[in-house]
Amino acid sequence: MREGAHPGQNAAYPAHLMFAKAIVAAAARFRRSRAQPTTAGGMIQEYEPEATRRQAGDQESSRASRGWWDRNADEYQSEHGAFLGDDRFVWGPEGLDEAEAGLLGDVAGLDVLEIGAGAAQCSRWLAARGARPVALDLSHRQLQHALRIGDDVPLVEADAAALPFRDGSFDLACSAYGAVPFVADPVRVFREVRRVLRPGGRWVFSVTHPIRWAFPDEPGPEGLSVSASYFDRTPYVEQDGEGRAVYVEHHRTIGDRVRDVVAGGFRLVDLVEPEWPAWNSQEWGGWSPLRGNLIPGTAIFVCERA
Repeated sequence: MREGAHPGQNAAYPAHLMFAKAIVAAAARFRRSRAQPTTAGGMIQEYEPEATRRQAGDQESSRASRGWWDRNADEYQSEHGAFLGDDRFVWGPEGLDEAEAGLLGDVAGLDVLEIGAGAAQCSRWLAARGARPVALDLSHRQLQHALRIGDDVPLVEADAAALPFRDGSFDLACSAYGAVPFVADPVRVFREVRRVLRPGGRWVFSVTHPIRWAFPDEPGPEGLSVSASYFDRTPYVEQDGEGRAVYVEHHRTIGDRVRDVVAGGFRLVDLVEPEWPAWNSQEWGGWSPLRGNLIPGTAIFVCERA
C-alpha cells in the first residue's frame, strides 16, 4: 500500500487482511515495520512494498510467507503475546477459545499436528489436556519464540504442502489462521494433511471469512460498504521494488473452500462462523465490535478424513 493511500481509494489493496497480519500493528506502524533495506546506487535506503492483485504460485507464496513471518515474528509476539498467552487456543480475533468451542473433541491421548503453529501456544494448550502435539511452522523465527516460551512441545520447521511425517502419524490436525490462507493450492495441503492422519482423523482449521474480501479493511463505518467483488480470486500481493513478492494471501469463496475440502479427501462436518462476543471491545485491524456484530470475520471448517 502506498504512503497516504486509503484502502477504499486503492483498488489494488485487499478487501481484508487476515487475523495474524491485521493484529501485528496499526496501519502506519505496520508499514514502517515492513520497510526493508535495499541497495540503490551504492546507498542503503528503505522501500515500501507495492500492493497489487496478481497471480502468485506455490513457490513464490511459500517464499514470501517464510520471509514475512521471519521479519515480523518479534513484533507479532511482542504486541499480542499477552492475548495469545503461552498456552491458549484461540480460533480468531473474535476471541473464540477452544475450551469453549469444543471443536476438536476430547484430545486426551491423541497425536495432534498443529499447522502454522507460530509460538506453539495452541499446542501447549493441547498438551495440558493430555494430547501429544507437534507444532509445525514455516517460519524459523516464530519457532524460536516457541522455544523462548518453553521446550515442552516438539517443533518442526516445514512447509504445510510437504509434511515431513509418515502416513497415518496423527489422530487430529488443526490450524488457527495458519498456512491455509497463504498457499496457492490448498487442496495440495489438505491432501498432505489427509495422508498423515489416521482413518477417521479430524482436520479443523480457521481462516479469514471469505466475505471479508468484499469489504475495505477498516474497523469503522467506512468498512461496512462493499468495495470489491467477492468473486475476484486474484491473490493479494505485496512486492518489492524488483517485483518479488514479500507477502501473499489467497482468496477462496465459501463454495471454493468446501470443494477444496472434499477434493482433499475430507467430509465437511461443520462450518462455524463465530459471533462477536459482548466482552470483546478490541479493534484489531479491520476486526472490531462494530463490524463483528454485522458481518462474520472468521470461518472455521471442521472436517473428518473420508
